[in-house]
Amino acid sequence: MLKSDAFKDKIVLVTGGRSGIGFQIAKDFLQLGANVIICSRKEDKLKIAAEELSTYGELSYQACDIRKTEDVQELAQMIKEKYQRLDILVNNAGGQFPALAEYISDKGWNAVINNNLNGTFLMIREMANAFFIPQKQGVIVNITAEVYRGFPGMAHTGAARAGVENLTKSLAMEWSDFNIRINCVAPGIIESSGLDNYPPQIQDMFEEAQKAIPLKRFGRVEDVSNAVLFLASPMAAYVTGISLIVDGAQHLGFDKMGLARVLKSFIS
Repeated sequence: MLKSDAFKDKIVLVTGGRSGIGFQIAKDFLQLGANVIICSRKEDKLKIAAEELSTYGELSYQACDIRKTEDVQELAQMIKEKYQRLDILVNNAGGQFPALAEYISDKGWNAVINNNLNGTFLMIREMANAFFIPQKQGVIVNITAEVYRGFPGMAHTGAARAGVENLTKSLAMEWSDFNIRINCVAPGIIESSGLDNYPPQIQDMFEEAQKAIPLKRFGRVEDVSNAVLFLASPMAAYVTGISLIVDGAQHLGFDKMGLARVLKSFIS
């Protein structure tokens, strides 16, 4: 169990921190003593989240499109001017939409890859060059998804998330000389604001799927945040290059074709 001041005075950046999993991660870091920066694309919604989160501790925010190098560099500059360093980066920002592979357009494929894979890499590279490599110290946690046996119905995000997992393994070795630890947290189906974006038929499928998960429930945003806090803490000082699956054992035997079957029903 982490102490109440486990991250006292640590500087933590959480991308996609305005809602859902990212909001919970930011909140938990704040409650454990960290100074937290959140970012996302839409400044109006970001500001609302920041007002609530600031009641838990020292919080800053800045609008940032992680797909744009100049936006990420401007964010790094703000952090440098205000805090002079960065200790922990949590790459939570991302997005996807359900679609059968044969119907994913070039634009749709590129949008998801650009957001989930390219944006994550840009954030990692820029924050490492600005802070972690010169400091010879840093922790990175990437939020991916449970893609252990593929991701039918979302092949684009499955490919992107698998890319982030492999990138994580590569950088864990490349950057070990800089004392940079980098890991992934791979959630299964999580009860968060993101589920509200899906049509009713898919939400009904999720309800049936819940019964097939070995732990008989969906994950909570707190479950994901707890995994992030562990990997970011000194308790995981000898852990790097892994993907910690948080899914109630879903990946070991769950029928992953449920989403794809629902999508096929729309066109049959």
